Amino acid sequence: MLAITVLALIGQNEQEHLLLMAAFGASCVLIFVLPESPLAQARNVIAGHCITALVGVIFVELVPLNAFSLGCATGLAVGLMMFTKTVHPPAGANPVFIMLTGQGWIFLLFPVLTGAICLVLIGRAYHLIRTHALYKNKKVDHSV
Repeated sequence: MLAITVLALIGQNEQEHLLLMAAFGASCVLIFVLPESPLAQARNVIAGHCITALVGVIFVELVPLNAFSLGCATGLAVGLMMFTKTVHPPAGANPVFIMLTGQGWIFLLFPVLTGAICLVLIGRAYHLIRTHALYKNKKVDHSV
C-alpha cells in the first residue's frame, strides 16, 4: 500500500527515527477502505495512537513487565480512548508492542505522532484525488 511504502521510504535511512509500526497497517484499512467511519477520522487516528503509546511508555518506565501489567496497560489505553472519544482500534496494539519491546519516550514522536500524521495526510490526499477524479468523470445532467 502506498502509505506504508511512503513511511518506509521516509524513515529507511534513519534506524532511530523509523516512521513505521505494525499497527499502522491496520490503520490503513480504516483510513483507505472506510474513510467515513468515525474510527478512521484524523482525530481518532492521531490521538488514539498517541494516547495508547503514551500509556505503553509510562508502563515501560514505571511498571515491571508481566501478564498483569500488559492487560492493565491495554485496558487503560482503551478506556482512555473511549473517555476522550478517540477510539481507533489499531491503536489498541500499541501498549503491548511498546511494553514487549521496551520502547522509550522518543517512540511517541517517531514513529507514533509523526507516522500517524503522515498516514492521515496521505489518506486525505488519496481521497481528495480519488473523489476529484470520480467527480470529474461523472456526466452531469444540466437539463434540470
